[in-house]
Amino acid sequence: MERIKTLFALALLLLISCASSQLDQAEQWQSQLHAEHALVGMIWDSQADEFIEANELFARTERVSYLLLGEKHDNPDHHALQLRALDHVLQTNTVSTVSFEMMSSEQQPLLQELSAYRQSSLEQINEYLQWDNEGWDWDYYAPLLHSAMQSDVLINAANISNEEMMQVYGAPTAAKIEGVLDEQTMAALEKDIDESHCGMLPESQFPAMVRVQQARDFAMADSLAASSPQQIQVLIAGNYHIRRDLGVPNYLLNRQSNLEQQQIVSVAFMEVDEASNNPADYLQQFGSVKAYDYIWFTPAVSDEDYCASLRQQ
Repeated sequence: MERIKTLFALALLLLISCASSQLDQAEQWQSQLHAEHALVGMIWDSQADEFIEANELFARTERVSYLLLGEKHDNPDHHALQLRALDHVLQTNTVSTVSFEMMSSEQQPLLQELSAYRQSSLEQINEYLQWDNEGWDWDYYAPLLHSAMQSDVLINAANISNEEMMQVYGAPTAAKIEGVLDEQTMAALEKDIDESHCGMLPESQFPAMVRVQQARDFAMADSLAASSPQQIQVLIAGNYHIRRDLGVPNYLLNRQSNLEQQQIVSVAFMEVDEASNNPADYLQQFGSVKAYDYIWFTPAVSDEDYCASLRQQ
């Protein structure tokens, strides 16, 4: 019944508004693959099982304590939409912290002096931060960082360093992480790690890889200061990290016993799949917790089968 309701709602909305909205946005997308897909440009509220407009989503972000903005790292449209969402909450003057997955703890001392570089060029800031240009396209993240700098909010590195990652890999699960995720969620995390490595990762490495994933999610949560109702903490990270069912929100809730679910909002910017017009499919749900509060659909960058390419090497 829920699936029928979902498909009916989608069909009705498409009849009313999809054609005109897609025409308006067709020239705005930097990614073009599947740009004519029915879901492109639409925003799905997974809790209410309905579509909403961008202005409604932005209005809702003003009332949260933690705003988690996801992305597929190589999709330029995701970063453009992130910037729209970030700029909106920055204009409310209630944001106190913006944390970036793209920077690690090694860069945190540099960030503490970043305010002195507000008048510097983006190229100078890139050099000062020792930005990993091979791992993270500076053109995507510079506008986000620049907006946060101009708003004079605290900017934090959200990731662990490579050295810390190796320590986590070879050590038992830390007490601060142990037990945060239940058995079903841990099993789902192992399955996802196996699939993300195209089934080529030895099973013996699953526990260590899960520890690394958990350590990164814990660090991202820890990079966000404990929030008051009058403040918004923003995280810029990959879609997988911001998942409510197995990502950063779990560590925020574990850290703050008085934190309520609705104080955390997870917004995924997600590429459409040619095979599905049903927004609920994109949640990849395995339990009762919806992975994302909102999904904002975009065209795709590429349809390359990464695993097939990897197996041919």
